[in-house]
Amino acid sequence: MNETMICAVGNVATQPVFRETASGPVARFRLAVTSRYWNRDKAMWADGHTNFFTVWANRQLATNATASLSVGEPVIVQGRLKVRTETREGQQGRTSADLDAVAIGHDLARGTSAFRRAGRPDSPQASPDRPEPAWETRPGEGAKEPEAVEPAEAIEAAEASEVADVAEAVAATTAAEPAATAQQSPEPAMVT
Repeated sequence: MNETMICAVGNVATQPVFRETASGPVARFRLAVTSRYWNRDKAMWADGHTNFFTVWANRQLATNATASLSVGEPVIVQGRLKVRTETREGQQGRTSADLDAVAIGHDLARGTSAFRRAGRPDSPQASPDRPEPAWETRPGEGAKEPEAVEPAEAIEAAEASEVADVAEAVAATTAAEPAATAQQSPEPAMVT
């Protein structure tokens, strides 16, 4: 299927409007995307033309966007571009650009954000927490299958491994120090 997918970086221009429909939740807001350019005459950055997009979000994305976005916040929107032309009585045709959003997020180049996972209302019982498998291997060990261990045992094993690594590094450094100081003895300066 041929669709025009774009990624727009701009600011939220209007407060998201949320509606429950027969097909599920829908939200929409306006996105302002302003280009910037270097003005050589004034030796400073200047704002160029501003494009406005109507962003449409569906289902869980609509719910999360409504709860997360406010006017003026910098966002990145990825979605399908749809350009429509409407004609109204006695008026010339009006063209609008809509984005059917696939993903929306805050622009972290211009600020920080705190993520909270939204709960699923009809999700099955959560699986028990399992420790992260040990994916990294030391040189010469070869790849091994991660063993199933209890979380407390995994933490103790990781701490013991770190302590052993630090002890090895300290021992190697102290053994090498006398040799290094002997090599760094000052040589007489030669005057020419």
